[in-house]
Amino acid sequence: MKPLDVVTFGEAMQMFVAAEPGPLEDVTSFHKRTAGAETNVAIGLARLGLGVGWVSRLGAESMGRYLLKAMQAEGIDCSHVVCDAAQRTGFLFKGRVTDGSDPPVEYHRKGSAASQIVPGDIDVPWVTGARHLHATGVFAALSANCLATAHEAMRLMREAGRSISFDPNLRPTLWASTEVMREAINALAAKADWVLPGLEEGRLLTGADTPEGIAAFYRDRGAQVVVVKLGPAGAYFSSAEASGHVPGFPVAQVVDTVGAGDGFAVGVISALLEGRPLLHAVRRGAWIGARAVQVLGDTEGLPTQAELQAAAL
Repeated sequence: MKPLDVVTFGEAMQMFVAAEPGPLEDVTSFHKRTAGAETNVAIGLARLGLGVGWVSRLGAESMGRYLLKAMQAEGIDCSHVVCDAAQRTGFLFKGRVTDGSDPPVEYHRKGSAASQIVPGDIDVPWVTGARHLHATGVFAALSANCLATAHEAMRLMREAGRSISFDPNLRPTLWASTEVMREAINALAAKADWVLPGLEEGRLLTGADTPEGIAAFYRDRGAQVVVVKLGPAGAYFSSAEASGHVPGFPVAQVVDTVGAGDGFAVGVISALLEGRPLLHAVRRGAWIGARAVQVLGDTEGLPTQAELQAAAL
């Protein structure tokens, strides 16, 4: 495997995407795909040539084997993924819509193998040997031990002088209450260098109404870079050196909005790790996010190095 640029902890799930629109209970055919906020980002970064390591747990059934093969096929280092025959892999059903709205999603992940990850699963030399950690609020929401693992991984990387990105990626149904979620997510964000909230997420988490206010909230708590995703309107970015707005890229037809934020993170993280200016990084994020909404699955729109170079991004 190539030297690690990025590591991430998170749950991969097998996704069944409806072959036709309509209520999930009426759909009879589904396409099998991979899903998971962290693995979407891992796949995107690996396609751009970065060395990516993924830490997780899977069941040993066909779903777990499918996901492991899929991640390995993308060139991701899966040496720290445990397949446990006593546990089960999470999965989900995703509907199809034709009006550009968010598709219905039904999760089956409670008590999954990934939710059993504990701080003791962290291989410290392997993790801190990477340049960067990408963390999200999804992994932290899976269980109390996953939240503790997220905090420990971020602490170790910060002590090692590595950079950390954090996408709140809110999943309210996985938390005991909105208040518990807000406190936990903001505590994690305070340990990150680059914070990537969506506008509505940021409003809920900070109480600020504007992108500028949301960015100031996290900058005041230690973030070096904050990028607030504005959907089709693009993104607002803020750092000590620069701030501003990047417009969204035009999209002919929105097929599936799920995965756009993960694609955006791929663009920002990859460009910043290349040493590109923040404005360039946000433009790349907006471009990849726009590609992501034009395809059915979460990762089909994530570009290769050649596609990125052809777009001059």
